[in-house]
Amino acid sequence: MTTNQIKDTVIAHRRTIHRLAELGGQEYKTRDYILEYIKKWGLPYEMVTETAILATLDTGREGPHIALRADMDALPVQENPENLKGPRTCVSQQEGTCHACGHDAHTAMLLGSMEVLLEQKDTLNGTLYFCFEAGEEVGTSSRQIVEALGHRKVDTVWAIHVYSPLPSGQIGIRDGACMAGFGGMDITVQGKGGHGSRPDLSRNPVFAAADIVSTLPGVFVNQLNVEKTVTFGITSIQGGETFNVFPETARIRGSMRFFDLEEGQKAMDLVKNTAQHMAAIHGCQVSFGRVMDHVGIPVINSAPHAQRARQVARDLYGDAAVPQEFPLWYASESFSTYCRAYPGVLALLGIQNLEKGCGAEHHNERFDIDEDALDMGVQVTVGYVRSLMDHGLPV
Repeated sequence: MTTNQIKDTVIAHRRTIHRLAELGGQEYKTRDYILEYIKKWGLPYEMVTETAILATLDTGREGPHIALRADMDALPVQENPENLKGPRTCVSQQEGTCHACGHDAHTAMLLGSMEVLLEQKDTLNGTLYFCFEAGEEVGTSSRQIVEALGHRKVDTVWAIHVYSPLPSGQIGIRDGACMAGFGGMDITVQGKGGHGSRPDLSRNPVFAAADIVSTLPGVFVNQLNVEKTVTFGITSIQGGETFNVFPETARIRGSMRFFDLEEGQKAMDLVKNTAQHMAAIHGCQVSFGRVMDHVGIPVINSAPHAQRARQVARDLYGDAAVPQEFPLWYASESFSTYCRAYPGVLALLGIQNLEKGCGAEHHNERFDIDEDALDMGVQVTVGYVRSLMDHGLPV
């Protein structure tokens, strides 16, 4: 395939998947679209879950075993037919659902990379695994794919995430921490309902919830390491529906982000202890949602592999395309599960082009992608694979 053919093919993939826009674990049409090409190209594959796919390209020659991963689920967001500047190129055809985080682009780039690498099979050595992950946003298949990879030989893993703050034509690849770990908060305060005229006969969970929320920032300031950032965001407090009834329960939801797993776990423990003690002061009890059972790990890039990937990108596009200084991204990513099992790299591909109206934040109704950037993702992926196969794994 010529460069223009690759570019056109990947854009076409992206637009098709964008219109399908299926939620996590429900990517049936997206799955069928991917399988159409996997079958067409004659690659063996395994259905890891109902919608997650693991395809294999074995060159028949000794060499590295590399897993390439893309996620493919959409978000429960109603897409605005306009981006930051005007009408967007393509719009989700699903009411209330759209690709507001770029997973359509991730899948399109992996399909494009698969086709290019298949064409180059006779000049490659080793084995490639193409992992199409379902439900990244809701955690429905990352663990299962890593378990499936555990039955195979895998030396390293690779993924790309599009990144709206970075200009199109650039790709950011950090050593070490890249994206944050996640700690979800879902706290239900159980009180005792009653008439609004007699608070002494009730146990008001709203007061308890308010005290939990107002106390936690001070607890964090005094007990967390100031050199290990943990962000704290309360996004929802719900309790009661009218002016003269004390409710039975109140609910607090939010999240924490961090780059040090130990500090993230400490923060979660502090949230639980604070909630229990503050509730007890008000004669209430608390329970915690399943999201608080554990904390998600940060994405940690392998430094030697990241250095190799940066060099590949610089060789292809020049030094200016690969920023020397690149900020941490406080969003979270299930690719952390892969990087915990194997040395790996998550690269962040710039898609911002304000002239085209592309630059809205991820998970925003006006989020859009500069499609001209997608070819860069394919070329760097293929170049990185070829570097590992031609020159060996980094040490």
